[in-house]
Amino acid sequence: MELANRLFFRLYQCANMLHKTGSRAVEAEGLTTQQWAVLGALSREKAQGGMSMGDLARYLMVSRQNLSGLISRMQRDGHIAIAPGGKDKRSRVVTMTQSGQHVWKDLAVPKIRAYYEQVLADFSINDVTHTLHYLLKMLENMQRLDGEWRGEEEEAAEA
Repeated sequence: MELANRLFFRLYQCANMLHKTGSRAVEAEGLTTQQWAVLGALSREKAQGGMSMGDLARYLMVSRQNLSGLISRMQRDGHIAIAPGGKDKRSRVVTMTQSGQHVWKDLAVPKIRAYYEQVLADFSINDVTHTLHYLLKMLENMQRLDGEWRGEEEEAAEA
């Protein structure tokens, strides 16, 4: 239990420091780590036609409510556009604008690469590979647990 507590507390600290130092790395572009994550998600080849709000929320593992405010600010800043999503009139598709692509590709990505190099300076490729492996295992277990809890909530709501 003590070791698990130390591990999860360090993850918590890392998440906070990622937000703090990562945001500082891209603040000149007017970005935060959350906006960095959105632009990164939309820059993937799979997302070239945009992503629905629901798919983007699932991909980033955030609630739609949290994503909504973030998306509104990014739309206001001209980084993304929102359009109706085809057949379902309620569905909205989020895409990166030309301005957003410029901010992402030309301004943010070089700074993000430099940030990664600094944070991982004393990590070997094996260190990075093993860390990624174990984080993915933890994430899978957390997703499984989340699914079980959501199932319990749905059962309780039906009762």
